Amino acid sequence: MGATVFFGCTFVAFGPAFSLFLLTVAGDPLRVIILVAGAFFWLVSLLLASLIWFISVQLSNREDSRLQYGLLVFGAAVSVLLQEAFRFAYFKLLKKADEGLATLSEDGQSPISLKQMAYVSGLSFGIISGVFSVINILADSIGPGIVGIHGDSPYYFITSAFLTMAVVFLHTFWGVIFFDACERRRYWSLALVVASHLVTSGLTFLNPWYQASLIPIYIITISMGVWAFFTAGGSLHNVLACLSCKQEEDNRVMVYSALQVPVED
Repeated sequence: MGATVFFGCTFVAFGPAFSLFLLTVAGDPLRVIILVAGAFFWLVSLLLASLIWFISVQLSNREDSRLQYGLLVFGAAVSVLLQEAFRFAYFKLLKKADEGLATLSEDGQSPISLKQMAYVSGLSFGIISGVFSVINILADSIGPGIVGIHGDSPYYFITSAFLTMAVVFLHTFWGVIFFDACERRRYWSLALVVASHLVTSGLTFLNPWYQASLIPIYIITISMGVWAFFTAGGSLHNVLACLSCKQEEDNRVMVYSALQVPVED
């Protein structure tokens, strides 16, 4: 039973992310590098947030349970703010790298667009965040023990898996929206990304009341997904064309006179 729960929750949590990695990232070495570098930036933000929380706990009264709970909420908020700060730092780094790649290329254009970098960096933040949030839970799911035997919710593992999947998607969507907002200087979009991240993190404190946390988080995920879709250049017409499986005919006429190959001497 433990192995079934472990593999089932693992596939729920990371199945979509693994599919996105294989289909959109693994085949391009440059995207793989951006993915790994993005994970490193997220790890640094987690390290700093952990240090701040650890120091605050050491300097406080450990016997005060309410104070410790408040410090936990404080640590989560600091972690969110640091993650978004490092997302901005990663945007600036990729922006500089994009300019350098454009300079080195023969046609003067970067081999990867800013929107593609935003997607890959968001996916990297999501994957590494999901790994660190659920890895201990997955380890406990192998056993021994049975969840809910003492009256607790038996849906702890599956709920954690679905929550992790939502977090992976959210970071991917936030990355697309965040990079576009930085590029176009839309500060209200940046504020909404940070606010939605704070709200999502805060909703997890409602657990084990899973209905009150998981449902709003998935509403936020769907909303951010729609926003990221249109930000990346998607449209309702494209969705309808994809669902109908119809390919539009190209009625444009190309003139080849200007594309003639020069005659060799």
